[in-house]
Amino acid sequence: MAERPNLLNLERVSKSYGVRPLLTDVSLGVGAGERIGIVGRNGDGKSTLLRIMNGDEPVDEGRVSRQRGLLIGFLRQSDDFIDHHTVRQVVLGGRADHEWAGDARPREIVEVLLAGVDLDREVASLSGGERRRCALAGLLLGEHDLVVLDEPTNHLDVEAVAWLAEHLANRPSALVVVTHDRWFLDAVCQQTWEVHDAAVDSYEGGYAAFVLAKAERQRQAAASEIRRQNLVRKELAWLRRGPPARTSKPKFRIDAANQLIEDVPPPRDRLELQRFATQRLGKDVVDLEDVDLRRGDPPDERVLLDHATWRLGPGDRVGIVGVNGAGKTSVLSLIAGSAEPQHGKVRHGRTVSLSHLEQHVDFVDPEARVLATIEGIRRVTRTADGDISATSMLERFGFTGDKLTARVGDLSGGERRRFQLLRLLLSEPNVLLLDEPTNDLDIETLNVLEDFLDGWPGTLVVVSHDRYFLERVTDSVWALLGDGQISMLPRGVEEYLERRRASSEQQVARSEGATAASRPGESLTQNIPAKPKAGSAEERAARKTLARLDKVLERLAQREAELTEEMGRHLDDPVRLTDLSTALGQVHEEREAAELEWLEAAEVVE
Repeated sequence: MAERPNLLNLERVSKSYGVRPLLTDVSLGVGAGERIGIVGRNGDGKSTLLRIMNGDEPVDEGRVSRQRGLLIGFLRQSDDFIDHHTVRQVVLGGRADHEWAGDARPREIVEVLLAGVDLDREVASLSGGERRRCALAGLLLGEHDLVVLDEPTNHLDVEAVAWLAEHLANRPSALVVVTHDRWFLDAVCQQTWEVHDAAVDSYEGGYAAFVLAKAERQRQAAASEIRRQNLVRKELAWLRRGPPARTSKPKFRIDAANQLIEDVPPPRDRLELQRFATQRLGKDVVDLEDVDLRRGDPPDERVLLDHATWRLGPGDRVGIVGVNGAGKTSVLSLIAGSAEPQHGKVRHGRTVSLSHLEQHVDFVDPEARVLATIEGIRRVTRTADGDISATSMLERFGFTGDKLTARVGDLSGGERRRFQLLRLLLSEPNVLLLDEPTNDLDIETLNVLEDFLDGWPGTLVVVSHDRYFLERVTDSVWALLGDGQISMLPRGVEEYLERRRASSEQQVARSEGATAASRPGESLTQNIPAKPKAGSAEERAARKTLARLDKVLERLAQREAELTEEMGRHLDDPVRLTDLSTALGQVHEEREAAELEWLEAAEVVE
């Protein structure tokens, strides 16, 4: 039987931007039903490759051929929604609930990806994460022969990533995905393409198989290089003691030696993190004793911790998981001392030197220069391997050449994150709090960061939706499950997902029971509650809640604007900026909680 032709082929494709080649003489193919993951460093051309495959980007040389009638669904890193359209229009094509909710597949996609998002809400009012999830939901609701996804796990929590992996693994269409989520790559992909140095290498299997195969290739290349160097030494030795070049034979040997010498492979850029000299930790590190932590004002108050006790010891390596809004960032702020509990105490050991990598904060003036900023903190850094200058330290973090004198505001997202991490590590902490540290970092940088953390002797607390990273760098996982406690999960993230599934099933069962009792003859979807009668007590209460929340949201918006303005006036005061940033983060959390409650009340009165 003849092989089925590929859905899409790239034949000797080359693509450059300016003088920099991104792809050179690349030939690839995507077959029906294949699931391919693409990895590589930021800026090496992964997204460009996807745009070429979709036909959005012309090639400089070569040919791109697609099967006739091929339907490609492409999730870009930015959407093209019309702001005055509703979520229902951009995701469901304007279909009413009864038109899509009776079908299990679209109902599941909407329930998971658009949980908490009102379908009749205008796109302009959505956050960046909500717009991203709308774009992903709209794509998955369509029928395609080939699905091309650029960073689909961005803005998804651990549960949603697990659901998406299962959904894509059971989908019949072919898949090409760019992602830095290594657990996702392992769960979904059958092949891995690595984009590097204007080339694309293909490996069988997901991320784990890719790492093993790449290591074997490197081992074989190293053995070949040893043989080549031995041959070089022999040839050079022959040249030194050989007779003068009187025949063609010596010239042949000289040419052969020159070819061997010229065959030295160019060095690849490497990011290297130093093991910093850390201060000694005592027996007591951080203790949370009988702590209450709340956000918002009564009656909108949200309880994050309720008489919770939690202790961190020297060398503990802890991961924290929970749904968005569960209070993970607030717990880190509590440990860092930038937030105060309403009840109880947070105790720090006398030897604790704590650094906190926050999620969105960057105190540096965007006009400041990279090298000057680092030298302003510390010109010479003491590490476990000796003293290193600011320039050398930046180079180890991947800032070379013109990047040393670049404006901080001109750095990419991944470069800003690395720069932020370097500034934090210069304080030589022995307690490290990391809030979503994997944001904007490519896999190579993540590997370097993980390698650094492997040898780091202090206490580590990590909040992350990157399951692979959590399982890689932590020894225990704790969860905020909405009961006011920090619960240890002996089986880690898998146990967390099991608990969340069980909780969700119980809620669905209760909802179905209530619906059946009130409307036994009705067959609506599981997640659409019966609308209360007009003028009922429930509707009146919901209207009061909406009126109250409108005032709360107005107050929070005003407070957010005041804090943002004040931060602009204190750019040269890092201590004050820290306080203002913490306050702004708390306002954001309160606003998210109020918006969620507003949406729930709005569903009742619609």
